[in-house]
Amino acid sequence: MRTPPHATTPAAARAAFRAGRAEPTAGWADGHTQANLIAVPADWAYDVLLFAQRNPRPCPVLDVTEPGGVTTPLAPGADLRTDLPRYRVWRDGRPVAEPTDVADVWRDDLVAFLIGCSFTFEGALRAAGVPLRHVEQGRNVAMYVTNRQCRPAGRLRGPLVVSMRPVPAGLVETAHRLTALMPAVHGAPVHAGDPAELGIADPARPDFGDPCAALDGDMPVFWACGVTPQAALAASAPPFAITHAPGHMLVTDVRDEEYRVL
Repeated sequence: MRTPPHATTPAAARAAFRAGRAEPTAGWADGHTQANLIAVPADWAYDVLLFAQRNPRPCPVLDVTEPGGVTTPLAPGADLRTDLPRYRVWRDGRPVAEPTDVADVWRDDLVAFLIGCSFTFEGALRAAGVPLRHVEQGRNVAMYVTNRQCRPAGRLRGPLVVSMRPVPAGLVETAHRLTALMPAVHGAPVHAGDPAELGIADPARPDFGDPCAALDGDMPVFWACGVTPQAALAASAPPFAITHAPGHMLVTDVRDEEYRVL
């Protein structure tokens, strides 16, 4: 019998993705941190680092490689070119492919940034009784480009991207309190309630991921999202980049609680 995703070890999850399994990583390897990926040519790396420093809510940096590096101490034995379930290849600010392996296009001058992911705090929400509707429905989390602009840095600029989870109204404060303790994986929500206040005209049509059906009494709650650097790529058009496909993260060996502030 196949091990269910939530009970899979990080190494086994990465092996499955390396072998070609391609699906969103929400709910995989319960209790282990997940990370967004953005890899840019070395001459753009300072721009990304400065953008992340100026916009820490959507871009909390967990690790940065040397130019050409494809490994990280967050996931010993992992290869950043093969061990995510799906990638995006960018040219001149446009995604041109979404392969399951980027070894053939990886370059020796690429600097990879691993950025905290909100999937990491979902275990704490689940343990506190906060339902995860997208996991229940077998969907990728819904993500939206907002009307809020990030602070520009060097050649990078762009809007804030958020992820949304419907939360029962009586548990919104619990969700806020628990996620505020994990600033390295986006921290507390940036907004709860009317999506129009973020410039989201139709919540049923997310810019990335899948629509998520709310239940009666749910409130939409929005967290800063690690897809924000991809919106900056689209706005700023560097000549080349590689990222994760939204919702398809690197599953690391780091335990979630290591990013919890006591």
